[in-house]
Amino acid sequence: MSEKTSVTLNINGRNFSIQVEPRRTLADAIREDCGQTGTHIGCEHGVCGACTVIVNGEPVRSCLMFAAQADGKKIRTVEGLARGDELHPMQRAFMEHHGLQCGFCTPGFLMLAVGVLEREPDIGDDELLDVLSSNLCRCTGYQNIIKAVRAAAAEMRGSK
Repeated sequence: MSEKTSVTLNINGRNFSIQVEPRRTLADAIREDCGQTGTHIGCEHGVCGACTVIVNGEPVRSCLMFAAQADGKKIRTVEGLARGDELHPMQRAFMEHHGLQCGFCTPGFLMLAVGVLEREPDIGDDELLDVLSSNLCRCTGYQNIIKAVRAAAAEMRGSK
């Protein structure tokens, strides 16, 4: 068994000081050590994107990142999107356009889309579709996910 190291994960503005083995993934640390279970773990190989979170403004596959690599960085998970009772525009759009389906992939799609649109608010539609193609939906409900992301993108651009 490896010796544990101390890390502080800043998740949605709250610090979690935890002890982790060097090979502990960020996804496992977020879920099991910090109790933030909104981030889902799918393939554990970085293929499906269900575990996508935002680290220092960049969407990342948390199953491919060690928790120690995220020490001291700002991490946003799906739990940090809403402000109190007010859903983020992306969350509202997923509800309104039936992009939720079974919901397993939803946190990953939400974090991927929010991360990209916050970084590149004027991203072209073809580029946005290319980005979204990196996450997988087991229900194959891509059309409604795309409708939701396009609607939220328009709302997010309009609110700036």
